[in-house]
Amino acid sequence: MTLLAADNVGVTRGGKTILRDVSLQAHAGEFIAVIGPNGAGKSTLLSVLAGLLKPDTGQVVLDSKSLASLSMARLAARRAYLPQNPRLEWPISVERLVALGLTPRLPATGGLPLEFQPAITRALELCDLVDRRTQAATTLSGGEFARAMLARAIVSEPQILIVDEPITGLDPRHAMQSMNLLSQFARSGTLVIASLHDLTLAARYPGRVIVVVDGAVAGDTDLLTEELVHRAFGVRAHLSGQGDSRAFTLLSPSEK
Repeated sequence: MTLLAADNVGVTRGGKTILRDVSLQAHAGEFIAVIGPNGAGKSTLLSVLAGLLKPDTGQVVLDSKSLASLSMARLAARRAYLPQNPRLEWPISVERLVALGLTPRLPATGGLPLEFQPAITRALELCDLVDRRTQAATTLSGGEFARAMLARAIVSEPQILIVDEPITGLDPRHAMQSMNLLSQFARSGTLVIASLHDLTLAARYPGRVIVVVDGAVAGDTDLLTEELVHRAFGVRAHLSGQGDSRAFTLLSPSEK
């Protein structure tokens, strides 16, 4: 069973501490939301967990093996990573963009093998992009491009899916669809880790929430609470509803 663990991870850049003494364990089938204010270190933490950034102190291990000891090809075969604010400079088709998520398995030259078409079609269907299949990805709207990048991340059905702000720019319907999709992957056994800013969606969908403040873990819980929101963001919030109907309402400083 997949186990991704950070052990006393620290990252320093330009003399500034970005992450400090971060330790956590994440298992197959979990859907974990990472929340926190801007500049808290969320994106850095996800990059470290994805094996794209080597920590200055501590280590990250995957099934008892240090990520630093794994080749990028071997790691890419097991995990997919969606960065915050991805960019695309070439007018390739949406289909070809999604197929890039299969790079570790694609031949070095030639067209897309027919054997990969079902996986690409499924990813396009899951992200509501079938009718954009042949369109140049550079002509997509911001929300459509975000969904195309998510399709690229899921097309290989990775064991570990790490996504940084995957619903930014999405309309409410597609934001909820994307969260349902991430939940579906977790239920199928994938370890899903996503940084989120939408507190209501973070309260409804993930089974676990990690709160990052000033580069450290300020909370690790299966239920996002009003107290944790206040600790992380310095604002008061009211949590209403139960289960899939949970919702946060932010209160002004004058409200009790």
